[in-house]
Amino acid sequence: MLAVEEINMNSKLLPNITLGFHIFNAYHNDERTLESSLVWLSGQGQNIPNYSCERQGKSTVVIGGATSELTVAMGSLLELYRFPQVTYGLFDPLLSDPVQFPSVYQMAPRDTSLPLAMVRLMVHFKWTWVGLVASDDSRSEKFLRDLQEEMVRNDVCVAFIHKSSPSLTKDKYDCSYFLKKLSSSTATVIVIYGNTDTLLTLRFRDVPYTLLYRMWITSSHWDIVKKPGYVHFDNFHGALIFADQTSKIPGFKHFLKTIHPAKDPENIFLWNFWNSAFGCAPKIGKGDGAVCTPNASLDTLRLSYVDLTMSDQSYTVYNAVYAVAWALHEMFLVRSEMESNRNGNNSGIYPWQIHSFLKNIQFNNSAGNHVVLDEKKNTVASYNIFNYVTFGNDTEVLAKVGEFISETPLGQEFIIQQKEIVWPRSWGEPLPSRCDKVCSPGFHIKTQEGKPVCCFDCAPCPQGQISKQTDRDQCMKCPVDHYPNRERIHCLPKSVTFLAYEETLGMALASIAASFSLLTALVLWVFVKHKDTPIVKANNRDLSYILLLSLSLCFLCSLFFIGRPTTTNCLLRQTTFGVTFTVAVSSILAKTITVVWAFRATRPGRRSRRWVGSRGPISLVVFCTFIQVTLCTIWLFLSPPFPDADTHSDPEHIILECNEGSLIAFYSVLGYIALLALGSFTVAFLARNLPDTFNEAKFITFSMLVFCSVWISFLPTYQSTKGKMMVAVEVFSILSSSAGLLGCIFIPKCYVILVQPQMNTKKFLKNNPIS
Repeated sequence: MLAVEEINMNSKLLPNITLGFHIFNAYHNDERTLESSLVWLSGQGQNIPNYSCERQGKSTVVIGGATSELTVAMGSLLELYRFPQVTYGLFDPLLSDPVQFPSVYQMAPRDTSLPLAMVRLMVHFKWTWVGLVASDDSRSEKFLRDLQEEMVRNDVCVAFIHKSSPSLTKDKYDCSYFLKKLSSSTATVIVIYGNTDTLLTLRFRDVPYTLLYRMWITSSHWDIVKKPGYVHFDNFHGALIFADQTSKIPGFKHFLKTIHPAKDPENIFLWNFWNSAFGCAPKIGKGDGAVCTPNASLDTLRLSYVDLTMSDQSYTVYNAVYAVAWALHEMFLVRSEMESNRNGNNSGIYPWQIHSFLKNIQFNNSAGNHVVLDEKKNTVASYNIFNYVTFGNDTEVLAKVGEFISETPLGQEFIIQQKEIVWPRSWGEPLPSRCDKVCSPGFHIKTQEGKPVCCFDCAPCPQGQISKQTDRDQCMKCPVDHYPNRERIHCLPKSVTFLAYEETLGMALASIAASFSLLTALVLWVFVKHKDTPIVKANNRDLSYILLLSLSLCFLCSLFFIGRPTTTNCLLRQTTFGVTFTVAVSSILAKTITVVWAFRATRPGRRSRRWVGSRGPISLVVFCTFIQVTLCTIWLFLSPPFPDADTHSDPEHIILECNEGSLIAFYSVLGYIALLALGSFTVAFLARNLPDTFNEAKFITFSMLVFCSVWISFLPTYQSTKGKMMVAVEVFSILSSSAGLLGCIFIPKCYVILVQPQMNTKKFLKNNPIS
């Protein structure tokens, strides 16, 4: 009505021509739609195919088709007569086919960005478990498909899908099935899409309040506001509605305030609306009940009757009327030029003549917006986001709380004013809509096999990782010099650790090492002081001096393993240990060989007598030590040990240690000592029962048994420990094995020398051998 009035008042658009309109009802039924279309074509309320009873005021263009189904149903008949059909419903790519629908023109912008806009809203509020309700038609089917694809890209899952059909035969079953889905779903956010008449078959007035207390996301094409007879629509309080962005049409509010049935007495629709909205008749005899006051105005009605702001669908109708007017304007201009050349008069207007002008029409409407019917130039819709709010006094408000502008750069297209939103009843704040509980900090999402990505378990972060936020797909590793706290929420700095002299363990081991070294020095002093006694001279006293000196150094070399690792410490600790222990073990080997050769030398005529002296055993010690020194030199030259920091073995500490450099060289040094020890043990074991007065093979056998036991148990223990305990194990093995050699070989002799000196004579030893 507004558009037609403005056009008729515009002397430049259609001068000397009065534009009018007819209103016909449309049905969601193919038969009724065809019948209504045929009545319109026949005119005068007649239903006569291929015959027109209307002689004046015949229509030339149809503006209609709120849904694609209606457009297709009308088009099947209108296309026979090439009637242009300008639709104001949602843009449908199916209707853009020039072969199937050559006479259909779509005014609405393309709504391909609506799925993206809705998913942006879901992502903003972290709604990952969403139900979908839509009309059972091709347009809604495409929308659901696009929406689900966008949801998948943003890790939003579909809780359920319900398609509503307008069929009256399945109305009750459809509502019951929908109610079952709604009650069994944990989704608190529902997207509803489609036309109002179809979705009203769900009979929301029969749904319990508690089930409807959810966040509903919809488009303006589903009219969510209250309808007479649907008293429970206030349960959609708090819903968010996406509406096409439109501009304010000048004069629209004034038009609504001034419109009155008295100004248009032949408009039966306005009379009926007035009677329904105000509960009174505009004039006596025109309705039942009281007569309306002359001051009755539309601006006093609530939202369910009329919205004082032009809706996006009304805006499209407004532009459609102007598009037809501009097409007629262009057609009359062309015709007037042709008739003036022919000196003729304008003839009648035929519908098919308007097509060529409608296809190319473009103009600026009264709001200053550019309008074009060419599909290729049709813009993608942008949206305002409205919040539907109902009040206790039976009033409603649509408040703008955000917008989605499709043509802006990615990340800037979505704007929402969260503080302005009124949430559904019982919410009070934006609640999550999830398949499962929230994974708190310290946990990460672990998907469940066979279930949607939104349904998951919460697994603790792995060792060395944290998560500071909820619902993290993966935990974050701490830096190498940090470790997670017990809750695995924060990274704490690691403390540096090593076997230090200041701590109890380091102090104890250092004290033991020094004490045993001093004890060994005392034993050496005792042996030197009593060097001429038989028990000292037995089995080569020079070897005893070398063994005692090497054992003293073995105790002291353990001190290299205690304290902060430095380059010097790392180079000396293993090499010094290897060389000193080689001297000690080779000395024991020389002692055992001396016992054997001494026994063989007692037989007459044996040449082995010359090997019993001190030169032969000492040469053996030097030779064995030379081999170990060579191994250590090669080790230091090719891949020497160096200070290192182990940040992985201990989750809470950085372990300062000596990296052995070459493990092959390290185990070669140990293996060589083990080979010498095995040789000493074998020779001593075989010579333990030789009938010699000064035979100490039994003591050597037992000492080597202790030595081998210590180092055999050392290997697995060394490999299974980390950090400073690993160093402590090696120090303990050095001290215990050295103490075993000292105690088993020399303590019995010291006892005889110091406590029982009468036993330390040749005469006594010959009569009472101590071996």
